[in-house]
Amino acid sequence: MSLRRFGKIMLPAMLALWLTACGINAIPTAEENAKAKWADVQNQYQRRADLIPNLVATVRGYAEQEREVLVEVTNARARATSVNVSPEQLTDPAAVEQFSQAQGALSQSLGRLLLVVERYPDLKSNQNFLALQSQIEGTENRIAIARLDYNRAVQDYNTEIRTFPSIVGARLIYGAKPMVPFQATSPGAEQAPKVEF
Repeated sequence: MSLRRFGKIMLPAMLALWLTACGINAIPTAEENAKAKWADVQNQYQRRADLIPNLVATVRGYAEQEREVLVEVTNARARATSVNVSPEQLTDPAAVEQFSQAQGALSQSLGRLLLVVERYPDLKSNQNFLALQSQIEGTENRIAIARLDYNRAVQDYNTEIRTFPSIVGARLIYGAKPMVPFQATSPGAEQAPKVEF
């Protein structure tokens, strides 16, 4: 076998091996996984936003005197649903921060609404409200899990584009930028809430 023929065979094989080692497939796979996890986060927030009108309507029937809290929840929901982050904006810390703040304000409003429930025992005994309260609790848990899954996917993606040999493909082929993980933005979010009666 001649050297020239050997080179024609080995050069494409080595090029294919090099491209495989540069994360040519791993980078878009990790990026798409992170985008899918972000869609899951948004889905869970949408689920919560859809439940809130039902919760507010149920509570309104039992707690007219707490209209201010109900209005606050309704307004917070409107603000939270007006802020969206597309997959292309996941590398923009300001966009993710704005989304996080809007969702944090809604979480705080829901917390105050649930405190109203503690003040009115007859409201707690209403089966509709108990079902909605359970749905909100489940939704908040789903949101927490979706955010955790998103942060893990972002960590995997960011690690992939920053480590050798994938960094070569990330910079030369994709121009990849790190994605922004979801972070708690509510003041005092790092501390457990105190409920006082």
